[in-house]
Amino acid sequence: MVKDFHVGDRSSASFWAGIFISSFALAESLTGLAWGGVSDRIGRKPVLLIGCLGTLISLLIVGFATNFWVALAGRALGGLLNGNIGVIQTMVGELVKKPEHEPRAFAVMPFVWSIGTIIGPALGGTFARPAISMPSLFSPIGIFAHFPYLLPNLLCAAILVISILFGYFFLIETHPDMQSWSTQEDLDHTTAQTPLMTAGPTADYGVDLRTETFGTFNTVDVHEAKEWMLNTDGSSRPATVSSKDMPKVFTRKVAMIIVALGIFNYHSMTYDHLLPIFLQDDRISTSSIFQSLFNIPGGLGLATQSVGIIMSVNGIIALFIQAILFPLFASWLGIWKTFVMVTALHPIAYFIVPYLAFLSETMLYPGIYACLAIRNFLSILAYPVLLILLKEATPSLSVLGKVNGLAASAGAACRTIAPPLAGYLYGMGTQIGFTGLAWWGSAIVAIAGAFQILSIQRTKNKTATIRPMASFMRNAMPAEREDDVVHISVRDVDEV
Repeated sequence: MVKDFHVGDRSSASFWAGIFISSFALAESLTGLAWGGVSDRIGRKPVLLIGCLGTLISLLIVGFATNFWVALAGRALGGLLNGNIGVIQTMVGELVKKPEHEPRAFAVMPFVWSIGTIIGPALGGTFARPAISMPSLFSPIGIFAHFPYLLPNLLCAAILVISILFGYFFLIETHPDMQSWSTQEDLDHTTAQTPLMTAGPTADYGVDLRTETFGTFNTVDVHEAKEWMLNTDGSSRPATVSSKDMPKVFTRKVAMIIVALGIFNYHSMTYDHLLPIFLQDDRISTSSIFQSLFNIPGGLGLATQSVGIIMSVNGIIALFIQAILFPLFASWLGIWKTFVMVTALHPIAYFIVPYLAFLSETMLYPGIYACLAIRNFLSILAYPVLLILLKEATPSLSVLGKVNGLAASAGAACRTIAPPLAGYLYGMGTQIGFTGLAWWGSAIVAIAGAFQILSIQRTKNKTATIRPMASFMRNAMPAEREDDVVHISVRDVDEV
């Protein structure tokens, strides 16, 4: 799209594509909390419908755009008017009355989102530039020739119209203060909270530490060993209350895990941004004498339709890893070892991608899918274990909201700056004849993330049980812990 709008030259196209992608995340981060507050005042349903309408308007603006700046404005407008991720998460929490049902309820969002990552790229890749890809059906001088990206945006807008109609007629308002059956007595014992949410990398995960799914389909229970202090006569030691006993919200461990989460968000977002650019960039053949590890002047030269299919297959790979491999590895290695493994191996996912340019035509697609499988395995395992570690490190349930907010803000900031920086590096690589520069830049950030593990202190006496969504896998999993471990220390009264 950026190339069709003739923004800059070939070497700077990736930078402008990064600006285009990050504009939505930036705009959404500026208004996400505000929309959550509005939903507390006027209800969840109106805000959700406004968000759908705003996205619809954004799609139409981008589809009818004749230059890059109009498309950019449409993309940013979509982010400004869309606070739906946090509102939907809130509605799910308000709909579910029993805590034991929450894990499966919250697992619906990442499941539906993953389905969207399969359908969306296929839809966009198939129907973009239809006058060129399907000349027998679309006139070379018709409206879709003048607006080459209008058709996929119209199809998405039509889906949104259906969503708005279904939401208007069938969606039930979930705000506790706006129920027709609510009485003052009911309201006195009800609180309505809007969790801080933000779109995530790869599959736009939301950071909400109060849920039990942690960005995966599977239920995750965190167990903490407790310590009781008793006197020798069996009586409990009186608790001393002082300022130093109050939980400190942002401990060093919490801060370091948030830094790790920010690093992961950054390099993961660069992968999502660079991949379609590299797949579609012109494939430039060079003499075998000059081919080397540092001579990759272009991309793979694939058509838009082929890229759409590849991204859809990528969604299927992600579904399999999320539902099957994550619980197996998390139970086999444990949360901490899984985190160390995927973080240490993550740079490999970036180093290998540019060398797809050296593969023959027959080996190209197997190579692409192998790279996607490696990346999905590392990324999908990394994100939930990071959230589990962050929840473990949080000193008290009473400060989860603050920790959640900082994590959301850090992630949004990293995802905002990642696309333009990665695009700038890709443009520099194009000029010097090594488009792998941007990929290696992301690998260096991932290496920094691996070394950053050394700054994270491991939490003792805490474990996590993963219950897979697939019922046939549960019998193969280790037995679940029924009770937390309690350590009892007995001291003489004179020592108190």
